[in-house]
Amino acid sequence: MRRVALAIFTAACLVATPGVAGIASAFGNTVLSRYSDGGWVKHWFNPDGTYTALFSDGRRLTANWRVDGDRICLSNIRPNMLIPRFCTAMIEAEVGDTWHSRDPLGRRVQNVLLAGRQ
Repeated sequence: MRRVALAIFTAACLVATPGVAGIASAFGNTVLSRYSDGGWVKHWFNPDGTYTALFSDGRRLTANWRVDGDRICLSNIRPNMLIPRFCTAMIEAEVGDTWHSRDPLGRRVQNVLLAGRQ
């Protein structure tokens, strides 16, 4: 559950300015989130509003994303979680950029936007 919550938080921290144009750098690319314990999560955003995450242990997560002002929100999260919707502020990121963020439990994670679907 902790990693699922982190995946949602990390993925939502990816994008740039408000509006769909701000998330365009994620389309066709991979957001890789690395945990200090060696685990990782790959995140994929699609132009049709769908989102998928793959965990290093093989688990998968799906959701729908949408821009809400200066935030990006994930909803219809599957498998079901304790929260039905998660929103966070957007930040700028281009291929090759790295940034740190924290999950809802306060754990630190390092993210990188990778070229292509990996």
